[in-house]
Amino acid sequence: MLVDKTVLITGASSGIGQACARAFAAAGSRLVLAARRRDRLDALASELDTEVLPLALDVRDRAAVEAAVEGLPEEWAAIDVLVNNAGLAAGWGPVVENDPSDWDRMIDTNVRGLFDVTRVVARGMVARGSGHVINVGSIAGLMPYANGAVYCATKAAVDAFTKALRMDLLGTGVRVSSIDPGLVETEFSIVRFGGDRDRAAQVYRGLEPLTADDVAEAVVWMADRPKHVTAAQLVLLSSDQASATMVSRREG
Repeated sequence: MLVDKTVLITGASSGIGQACARAFAAAGSRLVLAARRRDRLDALASELDTEVLPLALDVRDRAAVEAAVEGLPEEWAAIDVLVNNAGLAAGWGPVVENDPSDWDRMIDTNVRGLFDVTRVVARGMVARGSGHVINVGSIAGLMPYANGAVYCATKAAVDAFTKALRMDLLGTGVRVSSIDPGLVETEFSIVRFGGDRDRAAQVYRGLEPLTADDVAEAVVWMADRPKHVTAAQLVLLSSDQASATMVSRREG
């Protein structure tokens, strides 16, 4: 079902986005890959055995989002699947000790950027009477935890937005889904801790976290359901994780 479908993936230059690009390419899809780092997109495109349109884009820039989507070449303009993956966590600690600039990065990327990309892409889907929006959320949006209040809030916003969007688009032929992973070992924690790789490694110490490929496989599965089926929400956890804060670690 995904052969020759056009898939737009945001945050495609690393982590889950990059893994999704590889997984959709393996399924025969054509890819519009969006991210800020064009060099990484070009490197990824060169290794994929499918048609790829790299798109240098910062989802925090509303005007750039509109220009990029509305300016797609005619042969790329009909997006069949949108994977809203661009996102990050920045900083760690109690709200009263947070750096508000970290809040701005998270809110502008995880929330406003996702909203803006969805609005422009879904408009075309509605006009064509078909399409699928898949939002990459987080277990943090369902089970908030201390020291990550604003990140949790941004992912809770994604959860609420996804559910309301499904209602808004009911009857249009456009499906809306979300995937909410737990611990996934990518650059996520390195970014959160400002490049401190040792501290980031401690997040996954003594357990086997999800990989980006695990999440990508699930995203492709959601996109590949028959047209009358919506996999509305999928919470994906490592077998070593039971909740946002409860994990089983093996010592030694």
